[in-house]
Amino acid sequence: MVEKTQGIVLRSIKYGDHSLIVDMLIAQGDRRSFVVHVSTSKNAKMRQLLFQPLSILELTFEDHAKNGLYRIKSAAMAVSFSTILWDASKTAMALFLAEFLYYATRDEQGNEPLYLYVEQSLRWLDGAVGPCPNFHLVLMMRLTRFIGFFPNTDDEQEGRYFDLLNGCFRSGVPTHAEVLAPDEASKIKTLMRLQFETMHLFKMTRAERARCMDVILRYYRLHVPGFPELKSLEVLKATFS
Repeated sequence: MVEKTQGIVLRSIKYGDHSLIVDMLIAQGDRRSFVVHVSTSKNAKMRQLLFQPLSILELTFEDHAKNGLYRIKSAAMAVSFSTILWDASKTAMALFLAEFLYYATRDEQGNEPLYLYVEQSLRWLDGAVGPCPNFHLVLMMRLTRFIGFFPNTDDEQEGRYFDLLNGCFRSGVPTHAEVLAPDEASKIKTLMRLQFETMHLFKMTRAERARCMDVILRYYRLHVPGFPELKSLEVLKATFS
């Protein structure tokens, strides 16, 4: 039996001479790994270019997996990006976000709101006019709402510490080392309030943005098992200098 769905490409790697293994977040909110035969023919319907990171595809696939891989029968572009593929800063951001999402969503199943959030965010990025160097920070922070460890900012007050391990504010220093001092902790609530439409109002230097990135990734590593150092991070930092 063949199923039809929409999906966002997170990673594709070569598999043999004429195939790819493609990891995707599909519209049902599941993570799936697919195998697809690709051709170098100019008239081929499924070429490797179709499976670039963060491409949004319509696909049909066999509903049973072999060795954890579902076989794609057909695929076509569902959303044609107009700027992400041609704007150097957006391309760097897309490559980073694909790697980030590959690890952050690795265990997700049946999380349709997560898929919708990611797709709508990518559409927003593609349509944005002008620089948007804080986009990835906002997406990463707000994504925590959908995968279960959104920081609790209810007890935020001046002079409090932020406990990264438990995702909450504390009046005193916790017994572990995963904590932000009050001067940095005070920025957490501001970050959580930001939206794509208002993020330009939050001005940051290169050093401040890099520090925010390091803290957010540290938070993910504490809450997502096996979350690694991201290879694309330094390229992204260099792009938004």
